Amino acid sequence: MLTSDQALALLSAAREECARVGVPMSFAVMDAAGHLVAALRSDGAPWISTDVAQGKAWTAAAYGMPSAGQKSKMDSLPNFSTALATMTGGRFTPQPGAVPVYADGQLAGALGASGGTGQQDEDVCSAAVTACGFATTAN
Repeated sequence: MLTSDQALALLSAAREECARVGVPMSFAVMDAAGHLVAALRSDGAPWISTDVAQGKAWTAAAYGMPSAGQKSKMDSLPNFSTALATMTGGRFTPQPGAVPVYADGQLAGALGASGGTGQQDEDVCSAAVTACGFATTAN
């Protein structure tokens, strides 16, 4: 489980990384059960990006893998993807931009971003997770 201090550290590291990249983004930290722990919208990030970041983080936490992996799986299953989004109240967001957060090989939660390209979002999240001493895989 991620503590609020750990979530805030992830947000701080993510904000620093998006500033380095020069792209304003929003971030969301979910626990392993998909509950929001903390969120941040950097100056200039699109207003909708906070909701998108939460959806991506929820998806990464739900599957313990980057949200991009769900996009790959769902590209050929658009009806199933829509059904999952409906069943989860819109939380399922199979788009690149979130990574799981593992601590000592256990899923602790996920960090999601929105505001850049999907790859920029995911890269910023991965850098923040690593900077805070976590991993994006169980190994």
